[in-house]
Amino acid sequence: SEIRTHLQRLTTECWRKLTRKIEGVYLNGPPIDERLPGNLNITIDGVDAETLTLKIPRICISTGSACTSADPEPSHVLQAIGLSEMAARASIRIGLSRFTTDEEVDFAVQAIADAVFELRQLNREL
Repeated sequence: SEIRTHLQRLTTECWRKLTRKIEGVYLNGPPIDERLPGNLNITIDGVDAETLTLKIPRICISTGSACTSADPEPSHVLQAIGLSEMAARASIRIGLSRFTTDEEVDFAVQAIADAVFELRQLNREL
């Protein structure tokens, strides 16, 4: 369908742009061309996903955890597919919809990249 094609293209573009802007980013789950269109789950080395989501509230990303406690457990699904606890804590889920535009993808990728850069800088200074 037209919507599926749109979502597949956006998902692929989002992944491609993320890998160009951020070092140490890994795709969780199936290869990009075999996954549910509109759904990306990635691990970003050296970044706590909860902190990242708080740093860019205008971007709709999630850690995938329904837990709201001060010390949420990492995703059991990510751990079930073989990610370490540390990698699971560094993972975010990006959802794209049929209404998502190319400009929104570009904005989100840049916002994520900027936040990752800032958080990594802070980690180096500690």
